[in-house]
Amino acid sequence: MARTRLRLVCAAAAAALAATLAGTVTAPPAGAAPPAPPAPSAAAVTSGAAASAAAPGAARAAAASGAARAAAAPAAVRAATPLPAGLERRRAAEATALYGSPEERPLAERPTSLVSLGDSEISGEGIGTYEPGTDGPANWCHRSPDAAIHRTGIPADVTYNVACSGAATPHIRIGGTPQYADELVQSDNLAIKARNTRVKMVLLVAGANDDLQFGPVMTDCVTRYVLLQGPCAPKYGPGWQGRVDALVPKVEQTVRDLRTVMRGAGYADGDYRLVVMSYPSPIGPDFRDNPRFPGKLACGGLGYDSDTVWGRDTAVPAFERGIRAAAAHTGAVYLDASRLFHGHEVCTDETWARGLFVDTSKFPWDENSVRQSFHPNKAGHAAFASCLTQLYAAGVREAGCADPASTGRPVLVPGAWDDKFAPLRNAATGTCVDVTGASTRNGTAVTGWDCHGGRNQGWWRDPARGSVHTEPTHDRCLDVPGARYESGAALIVWDCSGAANQRFLHEAGTLRPAAAPHLCATLASARDPLRLRPCVEGAANQRFT
Repeated sequence: MARTRLRLVCAAAAAALAATLAGTVTAPPAGAAPPAPPAPSAAAVTSGAAASAAAPGAARAAAASGAARAAAAPAAVRAATPLPAGLERRRAAEATALYGSPEERPLAERPTSLVSLGDSEISGEGIGTYEPGTDGPANWCHRSPDAAIHRTGIPADVTYNVACSGAATPHIRIGGTPQYADELVQSDNLAIKARNTRVKMVLLVAGANDDLQFGPVMTDCVTRYVLLQGPCAPKYGPGWQGRVDALVPKVEQTVRDLRTVMRGAGYADGDYRLVVMSYPSPIGPDFRDNPRFPGKLACGGLGYDSDTVWGRDTAVPAFERGIRAAAAHTGAVYLDASRLFHGHEVCTDETWARGLFVDTSKFPWDENSVRQSFHPNKAGHAAFASCLTQLYAAGVREAGCADPASTGRPVLVPGAWDDKFAPLRNAATGTCVDVTGASTRNGTAVTGWDCHGGRNQGWWRDPARGSVHTEPTHDRCLDVPGARYESGAALIVWDCSGAANQRFLHEAGTLRPAAAPHLCATLASARDPLRLRPCVEGAANQRFT
C-alpha cells in the first residue's frame, strides 16, 4: 500500500516534471525584450558574493588585501570601455558596497575575484540552500551559498555566482535577455564584476538548455517510466548528435562574448583564466551494486535501466565532446567533468547528485516543486570545487577530473578523458579485451571479443595508481577477484577501490598484477576469458597493443 501511495506521489511529480526539470519554463523567451536593469538594492549588490565580501567592512578589508598584493597584479592592456548608464549605476552601487565609494579603481588596487556563469549545473540548483531572492516566487535562479565557486581553494578575496537555473546562452551573451525582472544578462554582470575587482578566473557551464534541452529530455524519460510508456532512448537517440552539433556554435559565441567583455573591462586574455566545464552524468545503471540500495522510488532514481545506460554511455559523452570542441575552438581552458560523478550517481551509496525530489513546501505542485531534481548536491559542488582548484594550480589547457578509487576525493589528470581510453588488442588472437555484454555491474567477466570500437572495449591504465579503468564508467576497474593470484584466475570488473588486487604493471605489452608480477593477463583463444597465467617471455597471447 505504501509503495502504491509513493508511486502516486511520483506520478504527480512526473506530471509537474513534464513542464520543466531544469527550470527552463520560468525564463522569458530568448527573443523577448529585456526589462530595464533594476535599481540596485543591498541584496542585489551583494548577491553572489562570498560571505567575506557581503559586509561592507569585510569588503573594504578585502580591498585592502588586494591593494597589498598590487605588485603581483597583471597590467591592464587598455583602459576600460565606459558602461551604458544603467550598468554604470549598478557598478557604482556595487563599488560603494565594496569600497565605500563609487569610483572605479586601477586593476592593481582591487580585491581579487572568481566569477561563475551559466545554468543550474553550476548555480547550485539541487543543493537545497539558496540565496535570498533566488528561491521564488519571482526569481528561481537558485543560487546557493554552497555552490562550487564559493568553495574552491583558489586564493581570492571575493567570489561571485551569477549563474541562474534554466539559463541558456541567450541569457549569458552580449545583448542577450535577462531571465527575470531583477536579473541582469550574465555577461553584463561579469562586466560589472570585472571593473570592480581583479578577476582571476571566469567559469562557464552552459549549453544544456539550448538545442540539447537536457532537462526536458530527462523529464520525459522519468515521466515515461512512471507512466509505463517505455524507454526514451529510442525516441531521442537518433537526433541526439544533431542537437549537440547545433549547440556547439552557440557555446563558442558565448565564450567569445565573455572574452569581449573582459577586454572591454581592460583585461588582456592572459590576465585571467577562462574555464569551460562539461557536465557530469547524474545517473548510471550500476545502482544495484549499492549495498544499501533502497529501491528506485525511495532514492529518486526513476527511469528505465536502458535509459540510464544510454544517458551515461551515449548522451553525456556526446555532449562532452561538443563542449570540448567549443573550448578548443575558442582557446578556453577545458575541464572535463563528464566522468566526475561515476560511482556517485543517483541511488549510489555516496551520491553527488539529487534524485527526483518534490519540494512539498511549494504547493500546489508545479514545475518549480521538482526543479531541484537530478542536479549536483552539496557534495557534488564540493567535487567541482576540488577539480577547479586543481585545474587552476596545474595551469594546463585541458584536464579531466574523476574519483579514481572511490575515496570521495577527485583527482585531476592532464588532458581530456576522450584521449585516454583505447582498446587492448591481443597480439596472438587479434581480438580485444571486452567487458561482457557492455555491463558494468560488479563481477562482470572480462573476455576476448572481436574488436568493434565500442566503449566496453576501451581501457585506461592510471599511471599513478596502476588501476585499469573501463571506458563506460570510471568506477569499474580490472580486478583479480579475491586477490587470488594463481594460474587460471579469471579477471572481472569491480568497484574501483585502489586495492592491491586492482593494481597492474604494464611491461613490454603485458599486464601483470603488481602483487604477483610473475603472472600475466592471457587470452588463450579469441573469445576466452582473460585469465592469469605464468608469464612466458615473448608469448604473443600475453601481449596487448
